Amino acid sequence: MANNARIRVGVVGYGVIGKRVAGAVACQEDMELTGIADVLTDWRMRAAARTGFRLYGATPDHAEAMQRVGLPVEGDQEALLGRLDVVVDCTPKHVAVKNVEAYRRRGVKFILQGGEKHETTGHSFVAEANYATAIDRDATRVVSCNTSSAVRTLSALKRAGLLRRARGTLLRRATDPWESHLGGIMNTLVPEAEIPSHQGPDAQTVDPELDVVTVAIKVPETIGHVHSWAVQLTRSASREEVLDAFRTSSRIAFVEARDGLPAPNTIKELTADLGRPHGNLYEVALWSDTLKVLGDELFYLYMVDNQAIVIPETVDAIRALTGRELEARASIARTDAALGITGTLV
Repeated sequence: MANNARIRVGVVGYGVIGKRVAGAVACQEDMELTGIADVLTDWRMRAAARTGFRLYGATPDHAEAMQRVGLPVEGDQEALLGRLDVVVDCTPKHVAVKNVEAYRRRGVKFILQGGEKHETTGHSFVAEANYATAIDRDATRVVSCNTSSAVRTLSALKRAGLLRRARGTLLRRATDPWESHLGGIMNTLVPEAEIPSHQGPDAQTVDPELDVVTVAIKVPETIGHVHSWAVQLTRSASREEVLDAFRTSSRIAFVEARDGLPAPNTIKELTADLGRPHGNLYEVALWSDTLKVLGDELFYLYMVDNQAIVIPETVDAIRALTGRELEARASIARTDAALGITGTLV
């Protein structure tokens, strides 16, 4: 791939994450969305076709099924892989691992999402924490929404020399909003069966030095997750020192309850008003007016958009794997500019 050529990217799996990755890739000036592959023939593929995305069936049979319902299909997944530099697999949990053999056989670099195991790629990715370690690799895994948020905030504290250890409680949405008619929980809370919940050990796949323990509780709502963190700092610090540490990340945005943003639903309404595609909240939305520092103890809360936070990370992972951009900050700046991430929401 010539240095001035656009990176040819394909997306396999056009669901909640896949369609957002596709849209984000399509607006990067150094990337080309070569096509999307899926098993579907419903409204999602019709919407993708109207957007101008090139469609491929996951298999020859799926391609034929698309053709039968009038979708402008261009071939199957094998044909798509032959035209790519990087494939982003956004298929449902445990499906992606079955595709890995094909990616390796075709010599296509690939990115998996957080539902797959770290061992499948041998590398897990958050741009602000370990971009350099992904450069020129064959594959990486963008960690889950909750893990991404934890690594972002804890890495900001670590860069400032303030982080000793962290303990987090995660209130997890029950299901994705568009699937809430199919299932979920009502009138109850469901604690995750083990402590630590998987997000803490997952964060350590990105940064093994993190001293982090998480507890997760599933709650009956779908808009997003809320995290509550208790952090022991390396020393007594002022509230402003902590806020300055968080300000070093463009992907942590402060919000205030007293500004009319006391809950996830109001924050999502704000992102929709800002004209974000799908109302995407790419940032960690951290309530700065509730943040409290007591000597060497820090307490803070934030919201995570489970559908959007991993999108900028995935775009940066594409640049890292291809070696197109060697500096994390340069890639982050390009991705942020294309997606309208400025470090602030209001």
